[in-house]
Amino acid sequence: MTLTGLLRRPLGLISALYLLVLVIVTTGAPWVAPSDPEAQDLGNALAGPSAEHWLGTDRLGRDVLSRLLHGGQITLVSVVEAALVFTLLGVTLGLAAGYLGGWADRLIARLGDLLLALPGIIVLLMVLSVFPGNDLATMIALGVISCPTLLRVVRGQTMALRQELYVKAARLSGLTGGRIMWRHILPRLAGPIIVQVSLFAATAVLVQAALSFLGLSTPETEGPSWGNMVGSAAEVISRDSWLMVPTGGILVITVLALGLLGDAVRDLTVGRALPAVVRPRRRPTPVATTAEPDRTALLSVRDLTIAFGDTTVVRDVTFDVGPGEAFGIVGESGCGKTVTARSLLGLLADGGYVKSGSAVFDGRELAGMSEKDFRTIRGSRIGLVAQEPMSGLDPSFRVGSQLVEVIRRHDPMTRRAARARAVELLTMVHLPEPAQVARRYPHELSGGMAQRVVIALALAGNPDLLIADEPTTALDVTVQVEILGLLRELRSELGMAVILVTHDWGALADLCDRAMVMYAGEVVEQATVDELYRTPRHPYTRGLLAANPHVAPVGDGLPVIPGSVPPPALWPAGCHFQPRCDLATAECGTGPIPLVIPGPERESRCIHIEELVAP
Repeated sequence: MTLTGLLRRPLGLISALYLLVLVIVTTGAPWVAPSDPEAQDLGNALAGPSAEHWLGTDRLGRDVLSRLLHGGQITLVSVVEAALVFTLLGVTLGLAAGYLGGWADRLIARLGDLLLALPGIIVLLMVLSVFPGNDLATMIALGVISCPTLLRVVRGQTMALRQELYVKAARLSGLTGGRIMWRHILPRLAGPIIVQVSLFAATAVLVQAALSFLGLSTPETEGPSWGNMVGSAAEVISRDSWLMVPTGGILVITVLALGLLGDAVRDLTVGRALPAVVRPRRRPTPVATTAEPDRTALLSVRDLTIAFGDTTVVRDVTFDVGPGEAFGIVGESGCGKTVTARSLLGLLADGGYVKSGSAVFDGRELAGMSEKDFRTIRGSRIGLVAQEPMSGLDPSFRVGSQLVEVIRRHDPMTRRAARARAVELLTMVHLPEPAQVARRYPHELSGGMAQRVVIALALAGNPDLLIADEPTTALDVTVQVEILGLLRELRSELGMAVILVTHDWGALADLCDRAMVMYAGEVVEQATVDELYRTPRHPYTRGLLAANPHVAPVGDGLPVIPGSVPPPALWPAGCHFQPRCDLATAECGTGPIPLVIPGPERESRCIHIEELVAP
């Protein structure tokens, strides 16, 4: 929502200006009111508008305009009290329920349902019976029993926003849940919150006025309020109907202005609200594997099996990554590459969990690790570069601000020092004019610049392992070469290990030492990159290499692998690749195909390896 957008909606702008003027004149009533609101002139009672009394006088000859200005203080202060309680409870509980999910969500949702079930008028009357004439207690009670309406809106929006990739990137950077909610989710909820608060404020004005009208709150003997002024006008309406016009009119106009302002904000934010996403319950801690990890490796994965609900999507994945090594994971889309990589950071989509197996990183077990423990590893020990750079940057904040936030999360320092470190990181990833880039918003960057910023974010915590998930997919060829060169240079300078998730054999050869090939949730081959290129030991690897445009003969048609990767629910028995394989026999579908070792430090999941060996 912007001022420019509000200017295009005259009713919303007029409403906002009216409310602003109302707040100013009521706050400054002692200085702007034409007379003392309690000064009586019985000889001039119930007089109409005049030069001396612009809105006339009441039954005791008191100036109506002065009383409205002073009475507005009581009414508006009461509304502010109720709105603060309404906002604080609704936003806080809604954010917690939507972001945390699980038992916290269920508990808060039940509390909201309970408050909504309470009859509001009965609750307010009970409060007034305990605290007679106490506006503060009444408005607090009104805010409490009304907050579930805001809670539900905030909860639904938060559940959707927490699925955004830039929020996941913030979690990956090691930011706490509270920091993510405050900095990256709450600003996106400003529009819906303002709408709900403005509509509630209109209700609060009427409730406060109604209670004063009935003499249950702020009696006339304690000073003017809009409600008791309407009550006084009602008593003399048969003798003077004019008195009801200014006293009732200001209530009507104020409520109307609040409603119109809410409508304007809603129109400005329409389309930005996101549908609620229900988060399934997470699965239990995985069963430990019997395979022994390699204690000399930085990362040692053994028999890793991942599922979503009751469907297994990755099965028995085993590999090691040594300190400073570049390891590739290659295969078509849908083979389980990204799921395997993200499981190492506890970033599986909702419903995903490690079903069994082990992933030991520098002596710590990642499989089944709690979210609290993952926060000590994400960003500081393991960094992630996502395949869509723009989705990993919050559009609401400048690049430098996002870098500073991550830097200070991992290394407490002054904001000035963090800004200097941010410029240093942007320089490290070869961005021209890094100080100027730090002052830009993500939408002001090209795709290549955004990818470099994401790499800088991943390096902010000085990780030992960098997971690059298709880091060049959305970039043009020249920028792809630059990004791969940058990753290679950073690996050499910083001594960090790299896991490259890709379908590009050129990127694999350019950066990686070893690689594993995945198909339909299984590892089908693992070897050095050179051996994979020269002597593939699985029909799928051979097919991928044949379809690689980097090695295809110029002028010839590009070979393709017939068919497509089957979804997990349709995996064939035995070899998953058999429906697409030109070497498949009946034996390939009789049972699970084990990994075999066709040579030193090589693995293949095929029973026809000898037919792949060149004569």
